[in-house]
Amino acid sequence: MKKQRAFDILGNIAVVRFPKEFKQKDKKRFTEKLLKEQKSVKTVLEKQGRIKGRLRKISTKYLAGEKTKEVLYKENGCVFRFNIDSTYFSPRLSNERKEIASKIKKGENVLVMFAGVAPFSIIIAKNSKAERVFSNELNREANKYAKLNIELNKLKDKVELVSGDIKRVIGSSVDTQGCAPKNSLQEFLQGAKFDVIVMPRPQLRDSFLEQAFMLSKKNTRIYYYDFCDTDKIDLVVEKIKQEAKKFKKKIKILNVKSAGEIAPYKIRLRVDFQVL
Repeated sequence: MKKQRAFDILGNIAVVRFPKEFKQKDKKRFTEKLLKEQKSVKTVLEKQGRIKGRLRKISTKYLAGEKTKEVLYKENGCVFRFNIDSTYFSPRLSNERKEIASKIKKGENVLVMFAGVAPFSIIIAKNSKAERVFSNELNREANKYAKLNIELNKLKDKVELVSGDIKRVIGSSVDTQGCAPKNSLQEFLQGAKFDVIVMPRPQLRDSFLEQAFMLSKKNTRIYYYDFCDTDKIDLVVEKIKQEAKKFKKKIKILNVKSAGEIAPYKIRLRVDFQVL
């Protein structure tokens, strides 16, 4: 049988990406073998195309097993539900989420931007002594699942869901007329800013560092993710330094690390830095 590409298992669903030359009979043979060998897998889907747009959506085709695209996934002592086509979730960031949670100190207030169905937010809240975690996401469908996941993990008193574009959320929190509707993030901003900001960004032109700096204070730690070629890591670090200079913030780079390979010679990069 022809060699197939790697597959991801997300709880009850396996997502496979086949080479173009794979015939239907080969796909059928492989999916039957997968269902037999992987007892936790109840559904096999075929990934079609790449992740698209700021909402990071993928397209999948049903192949075998139970006919569903809703995932029930467990990780780091937490449980998550989400729709694989309408929301984004990467099981490959499991160790990253655990590592970030381990860096949160007792009593810290944390903001997670681009939070999706809230995996970073929930794992931080569940596995650290953070005071409060604010989870911000643009995708309405992802926010529906984030709300469900917060409830499933019994974290309603610790994780605050803040929906909408972070630029608009920040903008509407400053209203001289006192007429803007307040949400939990806006109320929080009346008295303080964040100790930690986590930015697991998708591939966007905008760095969103301006918003991160607006929400930071002295000693705020920012965990910033970007995508780059392996020989261009220094350019990402320099971009962060230039953005800080532009917005009149002094920073200290704490750590630079690869958070996983996404293609040959291309990585997801994490840069940890502190506002001075």
